Amino acid sequence: MKERSVQELRRATPAQDGDGVAIQRVTGMRHAAMDPFLMLDELRAQRREDLGGGFPPHPHRGMQTLTYMKHGGIIHEDSRGNRGEIRDGGVQWMSAGRGIIHSEMPTADTQGLHGFQLWINLPAAEKLSEPRYRDIPASALTHVEGEGYSAAVIAGEWQLGEWLGHGPLRELAPRAALVDLTLHPRTVLTLPVAPGEAMLAYVYAGSLEQSAQSIAAGALAITTQGDRWSLCAGSAGASLLLLRGEPVAEPVAQYGPFVMNTPAEIEQAIRDYQAGEFG
Repeated sequence: MKERSVQELRRATPAQDGDGVAIQRVTGMRHAAMDPFLMLDELRAQRREDLGGGFPPHPHRGMQTLTYMKHGGIIHEDSRGNRGEIRDGGVQWMSAGRGIIHSEMPTADTQGLHGFQLWINLPAAEKLSEPRYRDIPASALTHVEGEGYSAAVIAGEWQLGEWLGHGPLRELAPRAALVDLTLHPRTVLTLPVAPGEAMLAYVYAGSLEQSAQSIAAGALAITTQGDRWSLCAGSAGASLLLLRGEPVAEPVAQYGPFVMNTPAEIEQAIRDYQAGEFG
């Protein structure tokens, strides 16, 4: 058994997206140890005025998005006729495939939001597939409680203490897995990880203690290779998103919301979007 350790920390930095929405963003996620994850945003707005004009219609190609709302409500609509609304713990997943235009707007009664959006790469063989969409309410997630921890399992198979199971978002597997984990103060939880997989943790409350290093809220921890990772919560406990994924291991060419393998494919995506081929 080889223990994983934290090889790098990346701090989320203030940014804006959509129509003036303030976010905290972890960028530069092209490190081999982060593949297949491309980007992580945390949205934490106390007032509706902080939400700007939401995220009006915009295109995507060649990647997947996963939106997880801890608090507040958001509505998805897209050019393929899909519409979905999630609230307080719900999840929206979309595979953009060959091209889609979508919007993500706060519900009329939302005064504040706390949530996350992940971008996950698609392999070349799937980048021009048909777009897909699914929303999952909080009640349909797999909720687990064990000694010193609680979790909402969203996607993938996980072993948490004595519990072994999977989340309801089967569409994301086997490419990636996601769980929202809360550790009680000073709890140690050891997770088995398949060799070769990326394993990341984004701390959004409290802290993790790793080899005499404190990982505070707003940091993404990137691990070395190994077949297990031991998480230790700080004195105030820890709340974190755990991300696990199989590397795509292909070149990445990105221009805004288009994620392809070559610059020529990016140029084609722009032409197709301008020609109205995204719906």
